Amino acid sequence: MAQVKAAVEAGHARYTYRLRLSSAASAALAAEWDRCRWVWNECVAKSAAVHLHNKATGRKATCGPAQLCKMLTEARARTPWLREGSSVPQQQVIRDFGRSRAKAQKDIAERVPVARRAGMPKWKTKHEALPTLNYTRCGFRLKGGRLHLAGGIVVTVVWSRELSAEPSSVRVYQDSIGHWYCSFVVPAHIQPLPETGRVLGVDWGVKETATTTSDAYDLPHAEHGRKSRAKLGRYDRMMARRKPKKGRLGSKGYREAKKLRAKAHKKVARQREDTGRKWARKVVCDHDVIAVEDFRPRFLARSTMARKAADAAIGATKAALIEMGRKHGRDIRLVHPAHTTMDCAHCDARAKHALPLGERTYTCTTCGTVTPRDKNSARVMLVRAGLNPAGADGGRPPGALLQEAA
Repeated sequence: MAQVKAAVEAGHARYTYRLRLSSAASAALAAEWDRCRWVWNECVAKSAAVHLHNKATGRKATCGPAQLCKMLTEARARTPWLREGSSVPQQQVIRDFGRSRAKAQKDIAERVPVARRAGMPKWKTKHEALPTLNYTRCGFRLKGGRLHLAGGIVVTVVWSRELSAEPSSVRVYQDSIGHWYCSFVVPAHIQPLPETGRVLGVDWGVKETATTTSDAYDLPHAEHGRKSRAKLGRYDRMMARRKPKKGRLGSKGYREAKKLRAKAHKKVARQREDTGRKWARKVVCDHDVIAVEDFRPRFLARSTMARKAADAAIGATKAALIEMGRKHGRDIRLVHPAHTTMDCAHCDARAKHALPLGERTYTCTTCGTVTPRDKNSARVMLVRAGLNPAGADGGRPPGALLQEAA
């Protein structure tokens, strides 16, 4: 199975493929991860020691990537076990640690609330941390359809699709089930689609994951999590019965139950991802401009709708729509969600009071328009994005694609 994901850097994309590992390759990757994990833990210890030293003496000693790279060079010189592995993933561990530490320090300096603050890098234990190895261009090569990693590690890639360009880096990692994957970073190329002259407004919700201005493109709540709730509950009870005491390793039965639970969760996550990507593909292919509610469902985790909202996977579906629109050169316009349920899409009047969640019909007291609440919100998205709602029914009225409102 291949996935195309938007990379952090603009203009790049990730192509992810499944790996088939021999016993020798599996053992080599596990040994490589042990060395990288040791380097990470040494960075954590060094950073904590520098922080305590500065606090005690009042100095401002630094612990940046330069100092940590120097520490790695000295450690490799005196430690044969560390020198047996490639230096490429070990150096990438230091860079990842530096970025993680810098992000945490930035959030502290900017007084970001604790709930949204990135924590300082923590110790990675052998039985809890999942292997993740990063290789730059000098640390890997593709030859004969196989992936050759630095250190003489050769793995077989399941090429479910072709790479669009020469990769600049690769990440080799293992998921919670035990499957290995490789993720290549390649330059993103826009694949334009023919113009349709259509526009669409998208409003996110819980009863229906996405309500649009056209009934043909509404995304109903698939409820993948509810359908697998009985199986997940069974595995949770198995883990609870076999849970080890604090400070002790789990038994073989506990690890088996944990793996079964992870496998069930993985299946649900893949179902949600597949549903969202198929819907996003359909929407992007049939519309030139899409006005999307810039909805952030994090606050729903503390509400009574937390379970159903999590099952809807609003954030993942929204990300898939934005990614698909950028991939095919469509115009995706994010609209601020404030007062979208109170405004009238026909006369732009605003209600004096917010509508309760139980009231699913919007009635405008100014023009008397009566429409479903979510449909009205979807049309408000088009108005706020500077689009003509008359083009939302699939037709081609004149001026359907107006300039963005100033």
